Amino acid sequence: MVVLATASRTATIAPRPTTKSSKMLVTSSPVSILKTPKSTPSTTGIKHRMMMGDDYSDLSLSPSSSFDAEQSPSPRKRTRVKFDKEVFMVPYKEEPEPAERKPEKSAAVVREEVRRAIQRHVSGTDSEAYDRIKETFAVDPRRRDEDNMFAYDVPTHTSLRHHLLGLLSNVASLDRSCNGLVQAVLNSVWLGRDESYIKLYIRFLGNLAAAQGSYLGAVLKMLVNFLGELPKDTGKIPGYPSVHVPELYSRVHLALRHVMQLIPSGSGTLSPLLSAQFPFASDSAKANIAYTRNLIRVIGYAPELQGDILSLITEKLVKIDVHIQVDLEDIEDDIGEDVLQGVSPESVMIEEDDAEDDDDNDSVLSDDSVDDESKRIKAIRDNILKLDGMIDTMFEYYAPPFTLGSLDDKENAFDLLMSHFQNIILPTYRSRHSQFLLFHFSQSSPILVDRFAAMCTELIFNKTQPAIMRQSAAAYLASFVARGAHISGEVVRDVFDLLGTYLNSLRLDYEATCRGPDLRRYGPFYSTAQALLYIFCFRWRDLTTAALEGDTPEQVDELEPEDIMFPPSVKEVLHQAIHSKLNPLKVCSPAIVSQFARMSQHFNLMYVFSILETNKRLRVSSYRSIGAMADPRFSQVEREIRAGDDLGYQLDAYFPFDPYQLPRSRRWVENDYVHWRGIPGLDEDDESDSEADDNESDEDLSDGTETDDEL
Repeated sequence: MVVLATASRTATIAPRPTTKSSKMLVTSSPVSILKTPKSTPSTTGIKHRMMMGDDYSDLSLSPSSSFDAEQSPSPRKRTRVKFDKEVFMVPYKEEPEPAERKPEKSAAVVREEVRRAIQRHVSGTDSEAYDRIKETFAVDPRRRDEDNMFAYDVPTHTSLRHHLLGLLSNVASLDRSCNGLVQAVLNSVWLGRDESYIKLYIRFLGNLAAAQGSYLGAVLKMLVNFLGELPKDTGKIPGYPSVHVPELYSRVHLALRHVMQLIPSGSGTLSPLLSAQFPFASDSAKANIAYTRNLIRVIGYAPELQGDILSLITEKLVKIDVHIQVDLEDIEDDIGEDVLQGVSPESVMIEEDDAEDDDDNDSVLSDDSVDDESKRIKAIRDNILKLDGMIDTMFEYYAPPFTLGSLDDKENAFDLLMSHFQNIILPTYRSRHSQFLLFHFSQSSPILVDRFAAMCTELIFNKTQPAIMRQSAAAYLASFVARGAHISGEVVRDVFDLLGTYLNSLRLDYEATCRGPDLRRYGPFYSTAQALLYIFCFRWRDLTTAALEGDTPEQVDELEPEDIMFPPSVKEVLHQAIHSKLNPLKVCSPAIVSQFARMSQHFNLMYVFSILETNKRLRVSSYRSIGAMADPRFSQVEREIRAGDDLGYQLDAYFPFDPYQLPRSRRWVENDYVHWRGIPGLDEDDESDSEADDNESDEDLSDGTETDDEL
């Protein structure tokens, strides 16, 4: 209490407690005055100066304090108050000081708060506390508001953990009315946090899915979304050590495995989610490869999904594969070859965390000066990377059963390959690489070779199958036998004899009503004839009488042309078919026909050049190609074709096991297929570099153009 002493009277003033926001000791707080004499100094001037902002922090009043004569107005003469018109009066506004964090609540307290918040929300009483819990999980620590200098809305690790523990203790209460809170937790930032929080979060996911079955789909969908390409900041949360991409994927699989173990029936929900979340065709190669590899990992703890997952990946492989072939056909051949050769096997390394921005080509595409052709080539390269990385993953998955597994393991894996081949690959027109999974692993044992050949043969002979399926099966069987490096000469001869017998029976059935070559009416005959010609061109050494007597292909090459003989069965079936009314040399691919004509003359097997000359003047009408029948995108060719026109009535030179082109996964099949070898006495000039030119010659063969060695 401050006492003002005067000559005759005493005034007592009660002091006001000092606050943080006030710097003055004397304010306009209520004052208790007993009696104020006329000589008491007026406080009007003091109040005015206080309003004007004068600093009175050093002012102290005591019983001995007195005002100077200059400061004290005369008791008889009151000082007239004058206001300065130029002074701008600004209302005083207190500046907020940084709020200090409240002490962390214990886990028990938070658990009780969470229980009450959920209970009040479910009952409809009050949802304020419930909304605060939602906000706790909705905050993204990687997206701090820079305008908020204190950022105290970001929950601490301890607070977040305690709230999650509270939810875990009350998971049975999280019914559908709490969907907003559950979604906030599922969409929260969790993957890059510390191990203890990850374990707690996974426990919560499992308990939630088990206790509240309606949330199983949401939990699985959230986890499946992390199986593709992850954003670069996923493993970088402020206040936590950086987590690398492989570890992030491991955490996702740990959560998926935990949920699937608690709910075995969850595979029925997981399977369609895996299919629906597969990256789009427009997504990056890294996204597709990452998702494929993670799908393969899912099989490890959900083996019941093996068939669905492998079928899904195979479907995606085939679509990308066909898309690449269509795009390559739209550009010039030399450019397409440069695109294939220009793709590096190391172009996609999804294991690298914090990889440099690999979208250099994207910056090129953003330039308006880049033409459409460059954009198309860039898209083709990206698709090649997708296909290469995805099929390489499939090779890695299938390899252990065939190399280290038991006989049952091989049989089970091969059954899957055969099923996917028959249902997905075979009906697809122009698949180029996907089928090499079967080509590679079927050659791992003679038994599997026989199984694949038998399956193709069954399709060829089955009249209930669509004509296009039978023709495709003939192309696959011929290419398999001709190109398989591990196919024995005995298998080559058996398949040739089997197809020859079938060709002869077809000839007898069709020849009676045949008025000329007609691919649409006699498709199975022409596809079988082309298969025999193709096998002859590549495996003629195994068809010779010398091979029947036990000579190796190398020994056959040492024979003089006049000493090379073929069994009567080979001669008869080819002679009867070629000289029939069906005229297969008019319908089969010109590249194959041309090469066979040269070889048959060289070996004194038969002379067919006169037939080729006649066919040049032959008029054929109203035909369509195997391509038109195989792919519904191509319209049916229904027009009259002039003599010499090769469109519409000829078989495509489609043999699906021509040399493999993908750079990274090529290592799996490099030793699996037979390279074109020059014929002694006919292609002597090309023998030295025949292997180097193999890819080029095979491309020419597939395109139906003249080739090196005419094949």
